[in-house]
Amino acid sequence: MRVLLVGSGGREHALAWKLAHSPNLTELHAAPGNPGIARLADCHPISAGDGEGLLALAGSLDIDLVVVGPEAPLVSGLGDVLRRVGIPIFGPSKAAAAIEGSKSFAKEVLVAAGVPTANALAIARPPCVVKADGLAAGKGVHVCRTQAELDGALRALNSLGHRILVEELLEGAEVSLFAICDGRNALPLVPAQDFKRAFDGDEGPNTGGMGSYAPVPGLTPADVDELVGMVHRPILGELERRGSPFVGLLFAGIMLTPNGPRVLEFNCRFGDPETQSVLPLLEGDLLEALAAASAGELGGVTIEATASASGVTVVLAAAEYPAKGDRGTEIRGVEEAEAAGALVFQAGTALHGDRLVTNGGRILGVTGVGETLAAAREEAYAAVDRIAFAGMRHRSDIARAAAGGLTLSTAPQPGA
Repeated sequence: MRVLLVGSGGREHALAWKLAHSPNLTELHAAPGNPGIARLADCHPISAGDGEGLLALAGSLDIDLVVVGPEAPLVSGLGDVLRRVGIPIFGPSKAAAAIEGSKSFAKEVLVAAGVPTANALAIARPPCVVKADGLAAGKGVHVCRTQAELDGALRALNSLGHRILVEELLEGAEVSLFAICDGRNALPLVPAQDFKRAFDGDEGPNTGGMGSYAPVPGLTPADVDELVGMVHRPILGELERRGSPFVGLLFAGIMLTPNGPRVLEFNCRFGDPETQSVLPLLEGDLLEALAAASAGELGGVTIEATASASGVTVVLAAAEYPAKGDRGTEIRGVEEAEAAGALVFQAGTALHGDRLVTNGGRILGVTGVGETLAAAREEAYAAVDRIAFAGMRHRSDIARAAAGGLTLSTAPQPGA
């Protein structure tokens, strides 16, 4: 199969790495890609937001499947543009992608489908959660326990120009659960947890994600099946009933509260940085599953996790991220980290001649894989110590509690 991967971040590098292992792959192309992806695919200088350019590129390359990484092109309707001319795509239509593009729409669908979620509040009063209704690059949700936090959150969200939603503050462990969907069927992947706050101890501003790990201790395969039956399948049924079947990756952010699971939000694509921890654990052919989903034929397809394997990803960010990124600073040690066994997924990078340099806020995602979370964490942080660039910053506590044996019910909750 000839595949076109859309996007340029760490999630797309992880997808390229996994797709490159498929025996069904004949050509891998990326638009626009990044230096890490360029080692696996032919990259083309077309942005993820250029729907007409991507359409022309897919046609000229006779692409068999387009795989879309970021959410913005999907929410803008890239899936509709490609499907109109018969180009298969793994990614939802504009109408179905509204499950991420509009939190008010997502809430409406959740209620209609009977899926448990947080209650909406008429007045913003702490404790509460405030959310931007539109896309905000992972930074549109603020947990407010004090009036000062609420005032700061409202200022930040007002600057985005979106409608603001207010919900009750739920307590519990948060889980990222991906499911490959063909409009009716849902195939779950390994559950993960991510770390949204900028600094150790879940302090500081929200980010797009500073690290992740998978699987989640204490969450069994039976638990995952139960969650998919409670969350993903009813949502698929409701969207199909509305004439907008969801074909792509349905990512549910779920909080496991004392009163049962509650959906916090949906994303219409693979998560970043959870993808970097999840994909290395999967056995089988991811490309086969994505192609089957795009064709509406996911029934009977399986993709299992490697027995007794864990993944931990640590994000290396620019000094002032998330307020500001960094560009043009030389990055050293990536090859040494890879030679030692880690996976280094490039996110905000560029090439200046033969020098790898920074080009964004989140620069690299360093993933360790091991038989236990503790082993994976040790490998990830050992690799981090081999990499350097001026101003490099990372959290030192990614997966620390889980690797130490704490379960969902006892571990401090990332991003809470």
